[in-house]
Amino acid sequence: MSVTSAHTTLPGDPPGGRRAVAVWSIGVAVYFVAVIFRTSLGVAGLDAADRFHVNASALSTFSILQLLVYAGMQIPVGLLVDRLGTKKVLSIGAALFTVGQLGFAFSPSYGTALASRALLGCGDAMTFISVLRLGTRWFPARRGPQVAQFAGLAGMAGNLVSTLVLARLLHGVGWTPAFAGSAVAGAVVLVLVLFFLRDHPEGCEPEPSPHRGAAYVRRQIAASWREPGTRLGLWVHFTTQFPAMVFLLLWGLPFLVQAQGLTRATAGELLTLVVLSNMVVGLVYGQVVARHHGARLPLALGTVAATSALWAATLAYPAEHAPMWLLVVLCAVLGACGPASMLGFDFARPANPPERQGTASGITNMGGFVASMTTLFAIGVLLDATGDDYSVAFSAVFVLQALGVTQILRLRGRAARRERERLVASRVETVHVPAV
Repeated sequence: MSVTSAHTTLPGDPPGGRRAVAVWSIGVAVYFVAVIFRTSLGVAGLDAADRFHVNASALSTFSILQLLVYAGMQIPVGLLVDRLGTKKVLSIGAALFTVGQLGFAFSPSYGTALASRALLGCGDAMTFISVLRLGTRWFPARRGPQVAQFAGLAGMAGNLVSTLVLARLLHGVGWTPAFAGSAVAGAVVLVLVLFFLRDHPEGCEPEPSPHRGAAYVRRQIAASWREPGTRLGLWVHFTTQFPAMVFLLLWGLPFLVQAQGLTRATAGELLTLVVLSNMVVGLVYGQVVARHHGARLPLALGTVAATSALWAATLAYPAEHAPMWLLVVLCAVLGACGPASMLGFDFARPANPPERQGTASGITNMGGFVASMTTLFAIGVLLDATGDDYSVAFSAVFVLQALGVTQILRLRGRAARRERERLVASRVETVHVPAV
C-alpha cells in the first residue's frame, strides 16, 4: 500500500518543466500588455481631463466603465475558458484590447474614448482567468499559489511600464503617438499566442465536454457559487484589491498632486513605489502560502488592517499635507493589496474540480473589480460634491473594507470545513491497495 504525499505529483498532474514555463510565459506576456493598457489612464488622468474637457465624475467614468465591462465579463469568460480553451480566449482578448488602445489614441471626443475603454476592458477581462487556467493545465497543483502570484507579479510589471515608460512617452511625444505606439505590443503578443501557445501538454488532454446549452451553464455557475471557498475567494479579492487598484488606476496621481501638493515627478515616484512593493510582496506571499497554506487568511486580513490604518493616518493627519514619510509608508503598504487579492484564488481553486476552475476563477475575480468600480465612482461623486475634499472622498475605502471583512469572517468557518473534507477525500483516493 502506498500513500501519495503532499509534496509529490498527484496522478493526472501536469509535469511542469521548461516547456511549461515557455508556454505559460506567452500567456503571461498577454496579461502583461493588458495591464499596461488597463493602467495607462492612471498616468494620463489629468491629461484626459484637459483633452476631453471633463470634470472628476466624468473622468472617473472612463475607469468605471472599463471595470464594469471587466467585472461583467468575468463569469462569461470563465465559462468560455472552460468551454473553448485558453488559446482561443486569449487570442480574442488580445485582439480586442489592442483595438481598444488604438481607438483611445485616436478618439476625437469623450464618447468615442469611452467606447474605446469599454472595448479595452472587454479584451482585458479575457486575460487573467486564461492565464490562471493555463497554469493549472501546465503545472502541478502544488505550484498553484506560486503560479498565481507570479502572474500577478507580471501584471505589476506591466503597471510599472505604464507608470515609467508610457508616462514619459505621453509627455514627450503627445497623446496619440504614445497610445498608438503602445498598441504595437498588443499585436506582438497576439502573434505569439496564435503561433506558439498550446492549451495543455501532450497526453494531458482534458475530457471532451459536449455543449449542453443554457442549463449546463446555469449548473456550472450554481455549483461554483455553492462552494463556500468560491464565495470566500470572491470576498477576499473584493476586500484586498481595490485600495491599490483605485490609487493606481485613476485617483492616486490627482490625490498626490492636488491634495498633497507634490510635483508630478514625485507623485510618479510614489506610484512606482506601490508597484515595486507589490512585486516584492508578491514573491514573499507566494512562498509563504506554498509552504503554509493556513497563512492565507491571516495574510489577507493583515493586509486589510494595515491598509486601513495607513489610509486613516494619512487622511486624518492634522497638517495641510501629510509628511513624505507617511506617504511613502502608505504607498509601500498599498503594494501588498495586489498579492493579497491573489489569495482569493487559493480559496476558490481547491473548492472546485478542474472542469469548473475557469468559472470559479471568474466569480472570484469579479470581487476586486466590483469594489474598485464602486470606489472609483464614489470618490468622483464625493470630490464634485465637496469641492475636491480628498479626505472625505477617500473615506469610501473604509465602507467597502468593513463590508468585505464582515463577509470574510462569516464564510471562513464553512470554507475551512469544506476544504478539510475535500482534502480527506483526496487522500483516500490516493491510497492504492495491491491485489492479493
